[in-house]
Amino acid sequence: MKYMTIAIVMLAAAMFPARSHAQVTADKIIGYYLTFDDETGAEKSQIQIYKATNGKYYGKIVWLKEPNKNGKPKIDDKNPDAKLQGRPIMGLLLLKDFTFNKDDNEWSDGTIYNPTSGKTYNCYMNFETATRLKIRGYIGASWMGLGKTAYWTKETNPRK
Repeated sequence: MKYMTIAIVMLAAAMFPARSHAQVTADKIIGYYLTFDDETGAEKSQIQIYKATNGKYYGKIVWLKEPNKNGKPKIDDKNPDAKLQGRPIMGLLLLKDFTFNKDDNEWSDGTIYNPTSGKTYNCYMNFETATRLKIRGYIGASWMGLGKTAYWTKETNPRK
């Protein structure tokens, strides 16, 4: 009986393999992040980073400290594409097409959109601590030094 139980457990384990360590590490970025104003350091927005069906990581705005401007929801009025200038900031996709690079332990090959300036930058992200995400947006190649770094704080729950 003892050997039969062991055999059943081993068979079940083979049928339902655990997620690989690399996948668990890659998915660590999934969650909610608090962003801060560059000038004042005050809370600004919350970004939800998620994995899409194509296996890449994306991030969208899910909360704004100040969601309205002049009594109306904020819009993407700095976008260089006039057709996109009326879209709401809430729900706006900021992070696109990131893949996990296990050798560098970072998410890269993606872009970040800055609705304050209307510009899109190449970008990579990595964790400095378990809850502090470093986001580096840049022009050209990352080693050229033409860019800006921001730090987001991972939160456990969405804000309301």
